[in-house]
Amino acid sequence: MAKLIRTARTLVSVARAAVSTRSGVGAVREGGPDVPPPAGLEAFARQVSATRLLPAPPEVVAEAVLDLDRTADWLTLHAAWRGERPDRLRAGEEFTQQIRLMDIPAQARWSVEAAGPDGFALRGTGPMGIVIGLWCTLAPAEGGTAVRLDGGLDGAPVRGPVGLTAVRSVEVALAESLAALEQVVSGGGARLRLSRDPVRHHASGRELDPRTPVIVGVGQLVQRKPDLSTPREPVALSVEALRGAVADSGATADLLAQADLVYAVPSASWTYGNQAGRVAELVGVTQAGTVQSSPYGGDGAQLVVNDAAQQVVDGHADVVLLTGAEAGATVAALQVAGRTPDWPRVAEDERPDRVIGVDRPANNEAETAVGLGAPIYAYALVESALRGRAGTSYDDHRATLGRLWSRLSEVAARNPFAWDPTARTAAEVADPTPGNRWVSDPYTKLMCANLQVDLATGIVLTSVAAAEAAGVPQEKWVFVHAGASATDEWFVSERADLATSPAIAAAGAAVLDHAGLAIEDVDLVDLYSCFPAAVQLGAHALGLPLDDPDRPLSVTGGLTFGGGPGNNYGSHAIATMVPLLRAAPERVGLSTSLGWYATKHAIGVYAATPPARAYAHLTPAFERPAPRPVRTSLDGSGVVEAVTRPFDRDGTAEAAILSVIADDGARVLLRIEDGPTLGVLDEADLLRTRVTYDGSGLTVDTSARLELPAPPPAPVRTSREGAVAVITLDRPEVRNAIDHRTAVALERALDDAEADPAVRVLVLTGAGDHFCAGMDLAAANRGELPITDGRGPLGITARPPTKPLVVAVEGAALAGGFELMLCGDLVVAADGALMGLPEARRGMVAAAGGLLRIGTRLPRAVALELALTGEPLPASRLHELGLVNRVVPPGTALDVALGLAASIAASAPLSVAVGKRIVDDASSWSAEEGFERQTELATPVMLSDDAREGVAAFAEKRTPVWTGR
Repeated sequence: MAKLIRTARTLVSVARAAVSTRSGVGAVREGGPDVPPPAGLEAFARQVSATRLLPAPPEVVAEAVLDLDRTADWLTLHAAWRGERPDRLRAGEEFTQQIRLMDIPAQARWSVEAAGPDGFALRGTGPMGIVIGLWCTLAPAEGGTAVRLDGGLDGAPVRGPVGLTAVRSVEVALAESLAALEQVVSGGGARLRLSRDPVRHHASGRELDPRTPVIVGVGQLVQRKPDLSTPREPVALSVEALRGAVADSGATADLLAQADLVYAVPSASWTYGNQAGRVAELVGVTQAGTVQSSPYGGDGAQLVVNDAAQQVVDGHADVVLLTGAEAGATVAALQVAGRTPDWPRVAEDERPDRVIGVDRPANNEAETAVGLGAPIYAYALVESALRGRAGTSYDDHRATLGRLWSRLSEVAARNPFAWDPTARTAAEVADPTPGNRWVSDPYTKLMCANLQVDLATGIVLTSVAAAEAAGVPQEKWVFVHAGASATDEWFVSERADLATSPAIAAAGAAVLDHAGLAIEDVDLVDLYSCFPAAVQLGAHALGLPLDDPDRPLSVTGGLTFGGGPGNNYGSHAIATMVPLLRAAPERVGLSTSLGWYATKHAIGVYAATPPARAYAHLTPAFERPAPRPVRTSLDGSGVVEAVTRPFDRDGTAEAAILSVIADDGARVLLRIEDGPTLGVLDEADLLRTRVTYDGSGLTVDTSARLELPAPPPAPVRTSREGAVAVITLDRPEVRNAIDHRTAVALERALDDAEADPAVRVLVLTGAGDHFCAGMDLAAANRGELPITDGRGPLGITARPPTKPLVVAVEGAALAGGFELMLCGDLVVAADGALMGLPEARRGMVAAAGGLLRIGTRLPRAVALELALTGEPLPASRLHELGLVNRVVPPGTALDVALGLAASIAASAPLSVAVGKRIVDDASSWSAEEGFERQTELATPVMLSDDAREGVAAFAEKRTPVWTGR
């Protein structure tokens, strides 16, 4: 919807500089050839035109415009054909075409009134009774052919609010069509001739939506011995890999030259301001849009595929290039030789058009204080927690890791693109030697990602319409069935459980459900494998065994043996999986990528058979465990959750890092460097034992293995009722007052619900007998103010959700609680509930939006009464004044709110979104702009698929099925 609104505004600005409607009959754009308007145009209420001099003789231009097989090459109004059509325009012919009005597909039924060497004249009908005409007039001119395109629209919708915006979109399309026609008739830069008809998949016999995303080519490059005479920069490796991907596709057209978008996963070995732009420049598609994943994070490799596939489904691209590369081995070799790379340095102010993904500082203060500022230490600590959960001994667990990584090395030995294709035994992996030193207990060097590699990938992803047009054999197609992304608690030390990943579990469940699969149906797997802990987290979350000989957990050999090129490993997994799926079309593949400390995750499902449902990039909302507070000093005793020892290169332990869970549920991180304590760690297994640490020594009680204390209760709970997300403030002991921890949890719950397209409506309520007493003053007195970075005060008031929010109030909504309530769109309150702003009685001001909002939503006298006296008003009074929608018996507010939310969720999503937007924004519009702004927002909805579905469902007496398109 945001894209459609932006499009509408662009069209308005363009149209203001163009010819006007109606009064512009006979006018031409300044500088254009003088071609008279066609007969019949004057009969239409709305008229637009565009003219251009084309450097080609009239007969060449006429041949192009009359050939319906070439319509998609130049007429930007064209979206698809419907049913049978002739091969060319002839007077008397009739056919149906899908055209685009405001970038929304609309069906046009045409009759050809004239067609010949002078052009053509079409007259037809569109949606909602719109009458349309399209003329192409050709006239010989000095230097070529003067071409004039005219469009006419009429009918009740055109004369009403839809008309102006729709006709402006036609005007822009006519000018763009003439520019495209010039390319067609001059023979330069011809684009693929794409059909928007369904594409038949021969092997399955299915008719596919032409926008179905498919990977058609993959390329990989491994340069095990750097060439120091002419060292190649990462983007040069990328281009070679992309050329390999195009060759792999078997396309008869140059897919590089056809790219609409170029994606890059940022290199860790050489920094570019706009890496995607540099690749686009080198392959010669400087007009392509450029996208990159965030600067740090291995999730980016899968995330760019997820995003690119969604761009294809949404109609924003047909050919997409995706690449990533590292030249870490070359950089290291140059440094040994005392040289620095002589590669171009792109200006830092150069940026791609878009950056996707989440990036924040990787560590909080507690983690930095104890030395958890590098992945090796954080993952080693998580590994220890995994052993604690499994209950295995140190030696048994290390043997398990050796076997797991040995199996990966065997996969790498069969992978021609692996950096280190050497099979190793479990003992070779697990046992420390001079060539396989300790890094951080229990990890040896051969259990760590290998970053000093020269590796690159290229992936070509297209719509099936583009794949057909480019001549890619269907045997090369691998479909992206579903993608998902999710984020765990950002700071690893604040996670409820170091040994689980709720985000991987949620993302995995989402992609499998969307694809109609169970994990048992997945044949090929690649779990991100920077360290063994990452593989175990993924396997546990997805329900995969670690040691299934028929289903290894990597297709490449992982980041140790296949090679861990900075952020781009996941692209190698996909590029390796694609040919395996082509060879066995009945198989399904699943690949995961992750960033930072198993923090941000992306998953994709692939197969050579078409998907049962249209692709979607899913961002599922899920129930998040309560985060743990984190400290760096242990008061009293606690239970050891995890421990690791970082080692010097000579094999000496530098320190020990412990994660201890205190009895109050907080996590305490300790860094211990004294010799006696390190000696204790050599002798005793501390996991799940009780310890006391006074700063000078560690006291250990190994008499029993203990359970970890639970984290403090979550201050905010979330649940789902179909398409409704329910968010509950859960601090009844303080009347649901908001401290900083609660504000952060509320913001995160809102962000999750906003990001998940399956969530249509939100409901906010409070646990117990009160909605919310406002800011937790005791916490504020300690300096814990309830203000978040994203949504501001109370975790919501500076930026309320854009999706409809229904608030259910029991008891009281006072001070900040009333300000929370005012962020809602609809309010259901229990009879007797009190609402107000008592801040004036405490020497404060309701500055979290309360005064601003009551000033616009209540009569001035009532707003001042609330603001100046501090006295609350009952829900019944505010219901009379229109601030409360329903007053219901006590104890029923949530049930009624859920019913109201379900009613909203049953409505068309585009209509709901735009209706809310217009109501919210209208008060800020001037009288002059109000109707125009309303038209801009409403027009895409009026022309949408959902609008047609709503009318059809009403006529057919059935429940509509909304698609949000």
